Amino acid sequence: MKTAVEELSPTRVRLSVEVPFEELKPSLDKAYREVAKQARIPGFRPGKVPPRVIDMRIGRGAVLTEAVNDALPDLYSKAVQEAEVVVLGNPDVEVTKLEDGDDFAFTAEVEVRPKFELPDLASLSVTVDSAAVTDDDIDEYLSSLRERFGSLKAASRPAETGDFTTIDLSASVNGEPVEDAQASGLSYEIGSGSLLEGLDEALVGQSAGDSATFTTKLAGGDHEGEDAEVTVTVQSVKVKDLPELDDDFAQLASEFDTLQELREDTRKQLERSKLMQQAAQARDRGIQALLDAVEIPLPEKYVEHEQEHLRESVEQQVTQMRMSFEDYLEMVGKSAEEQEAEVVEQSERGVKTGFILDKFAGDEEIGVDQNELTYFITDQAQRMGVPAEYLAQQLVESGQVSAAVQEVRRGKAAATIAERITVTDPEGAPVDVKAQVEALVAAQAADLEAEAAAGADEAETAEVAEVTVAADE
Repeated sequence: MKTAVEELSPTRVRLSVEVPFEELKPSLDKAYREVAKQARIPGFRPGKVPPRVIDMRIGRGAVLTEAVNDALPDLYSKAVQEAEVVVLGNPDVEVTKLEDGDDFAFTAEVEVRPKFELPDLASLSVTVDSAAVTDDDIDEYLSSLRERFGSLKAASRPAETGDFTTIDLSASVNGEPVEDAQASGLSYEIGSGSLLEGLDEALVGQSAGDSATFTTKLAGGDHEGEDAEVTVTVQSVKVKDLPELDDDFAQLASEFDTLQELREDTRKQLERSKLMQQAAQARDRGIQALLDAVEIPLPEKYVEHEQEHLRESVEQQVTQMRMSFEDYLEMVGKSAEEQEAEVVEQSERGVKTGFILDKFAGDEEIGVDQNELTYFITDQAQRMGVPAEYLAQQLVESGQVSAAVQEVRRGKAAATIAERITVTDPEGAPVDVKAQVEALVAAQAADLEAEAAAGADEAETAEVAEVTVAADE
């Protein structure tokens, strides 16, 4: 088999393939067997019709066509390997020569991954956020923790912003009650702005049993967008009572006995979180630096396919939310033109990013082992809320295992890029991403070992207690 490559553009090639006729013999034999099974010729049982009879009664041309259709996928794959191109999508195939006993020829036009070179990663630099943890960061975390353990108690004063109320609402348009705008016993935090415009202002200064009326536009229902008179009646006003920030709170909210121990652990956890954020920023900004540094021609049909995939994803999301596309656009604050422009931008960026990561992974010979693939599937299954075995089976049945491998490989490439570029914090201090990630992994492993040891100690203690109880009995 001979394969010639003609570059039609930086992203499209034409493969011209010539195949000696004898290479079609296995497919010809198979074609005869298939035709023999389907043929109904007097004097011959199905599947037992000789080739010469098939040629006479059905025609050699039909068998040749069947053989070519069977052989083309494998011949095309071999041609792609000989041409050493990375194809994208399905080819446009044309048979240019098919004569009995003579060489068989065809052409295949297909989009390919464009060729480009990556810059020296050491020449690229990015800045990431500081990983320093301040006392204010710790205080902010502990404040949010106090909020989680707070309780509501009745207020003996008029309502203020931040208070929690129980309210009744009724609306009317032109003096007529609006049936779908009546509610009672609603819980509402003043200042959240989550219900009706003007409600927060109407509630401030009201006490339990008071009512107030205000005008607002209805956000839904048959009278959507119309001005309505809304009456709000306050059933109760409550304030959140927060626990004191002391040792008792530390024992209530954590496994620690003192507030100081809780603060120290909080600092450690925040430091880890910020270091993880730095690593993630280094990956994202490193890829962006490469996107800015490399010009890559994009294959038109391949990008269009990605755009269609994004549109379908948005449509599925809108359907799941049981919304119209117009309501979705209003919710996200975009026009149809802005939404389409975002689809185009995201698809082009995604395709270019994939090319860069695949190129880097190939240059660095980055591979994926079974443990890495298993971890990826397990992590994805947890995010989706399904068993890992189920997701693995779905990937196999849908032929998506190679896509999962590619995603893992690209993730490893992005992590390696972050380690090779120059990374600094806002003060200009260098950030060693590789060392940080290794330290985080080691710390996580140590935590898991400590948890396992603690669990074993608890089990041993329980066993001793059980034996003691049994002995006492």
